[in-house]
Amino acid sequence: MKTLASEFATYIADLPLVAILRGVTPDEVIGIGEAVRSAGFQVIEVPLNSPDPYSSIRMLAQTVGKEVLVGAGTVLTVEEVRAVADAGGRVIISPNTNVAVIRETKRLGLVSVPGFCTPTEALAAADAGADALKIFPASSLGPEGFKVIAAVMPDLLVLAVGGIAPAAMPEYLDAGVSGFGLGSGLYRAGMDCAQVCENAERYVGIYREYVRSVK
Repeated sequence: MKTLASEFATYIADLPLVAILRGVTPDEVIGIGEAVRSAGFQVIEVPLNSPDPYSSIRMLAQTVGKEVLVGAGTVLTVEEVRAVADAGGRVIISPNTNVAVIRETKRLGLVSVPGFCTPTEALAAADAGADALKIFPASSLGPEGFKVIAAVMPDLLVLAVGGIAPAAMPEYLDAGVSGFGLGSGLYRAGMDCAQVCENAERYVGIYREYVRSVK
């Protein structure tokens, strides 16, 4: 039976890059969303500390939602989980491990991707039902630090988020990272669609080249 969790896993297996559109506004979100979708991204996050985020989530869900899983980031409370679901969001991404948020996300049938920084947090998130995890901030842990995490939890789907430059991706992949959440290197508030598309294509190109190199 196909579920949102299985759809998310399929998308991440194909292209393990999540577009983080922090600061995007409703009047530009469709163009920016189309730019990253055209480059191949299949998961888009609108952080809740963006201007009018629920409107942006709703607009993306209505326009590219059949091809892309649209969700929210910086989700900190159960009430925010419900508001994202009401707006049509299907992925709940948090910077922290909050068991109540994870459980409400799964109760609503959505995809849960909480953040962690220690093995204890990661295991607590997995026990609560998280579908994937994100290391945040990944740049402070680094690839070598992740190797320690991966040794403890080899079967978990883990995304590296925070300060990941395109050139750094292969090193993280070699360390066992499952994928990446890409923020300011992909999109910053006020950036035009052409620049976002160029950034997105650079990340996708580096990932595809890495895959070819290890086959």
